[in-house]
Amino acid sequence: MISLGIEGTAHTLGIGIIDSKKILADVRKIYTPAAGIHPREAAQFLSENFKKAIDSALKESNLNFKDIDLISFSQGPGLGPCLRTTATGARALSLHYKIPILGVNHCVAHIEIGKFLGKLNDPLILYVSGGNTQILKLKDFRYRIFGETLDIGIGNMLDKFGRETGLRHPAGPKIENLAEKGKNYIELPYVVKGTDLSFSGILTSAVNKFKSSKFSLEDLCYSIQETSFSMLTEVTERALAHLKAGEVLLTGGVGNNKRLQEMLRKMCREHKVKFFTPNKYCSDNGVMVALLGLLMYESGVRQKIEDTVVKQRFRTDNVEILW
Repeated sequence: MISLGIEGTAHTLGIGIIDSKKILADVRKIYTPAAGIHPREAAQFLSENFKKAIDSALKESNLNFKDIDLISFSQGPGLGPCLRTTATGARALSLHYKIPILGVNHCVAHIEIGKFLGKLNDPLILYVSGGNTQILKLKDFRYRIFGETLDIGIGNMLDKFGRETGLRHPAGPKIENLAEKGKNYIELPYVVKGTDLSFSGILTSAVNKFKSSKFSLEDLCYSIQETSFSMLTEVTERALAHLKAGEVLLTGGVGNNKRLQEMLRKMCREHKVKFFTPNKYCSDNGVMVALLGLLMYESGVRQKIEDTVVKQRFRTDNVEILW
């Protein structure tokens, strides 16, 4: 069975094609604004690139729509205008070519691509992205949240700091590069409450320190990473000890950060558990959407067109995991 996945929750238009064994195509068109993401402009970018991305994916896989058995798209969570744009495109393709359609949860898709590529069975998951920061584990047919941000996602925090300091969006990779040049740790708020976290205090403090002109940007980037990643490692370790997991999966866009990977890998080594991150597939992509759609369809999930309304606040733990 061949599944075509359409990702379009924010800045990335991803078209992926996958069968039950391998990835057949992975096309990504990325909107890169000078500052933060403007939802209407991002949606316009997705719309303008939609046909081109679909055609590129079909060409890469050497397939046409007669070969596609399922169309999957990100139903949420995400930016409303972006979600509606790609959902409309997915519905149009489904109706025109008479192909079944499934809307999938974007967060669960990030998890499933990590499990698929890492050959993981039952991992503890640290999911870190622009709008989400969650510690999860599968229990009783749902990904239960054992800890999460109480305010903003870590990726959102990094991007906002970048915007305040003149770093072009996305700021995460630029902060990572600057942090490697930092030498002095600057104390920032470290806020952990059990297995929940808060990043707004770090953001406010770091921005204020930057505006004071008393600290270098390199040192502030280094300190932001060390503080926030230590918080993430602490809560992951606490959940790991409590749940006695044998595997840890790091996924989501911020999972690309090598320093975060290093800290988590060291922690997992100390606990003698497997650590994995899907390096090429941490960021938003269509392959993860195609995979989740395939898993859902093969487990018996079906949707009518009227079931494909977007869900801007589609929580990870609202999805029944039947596969």
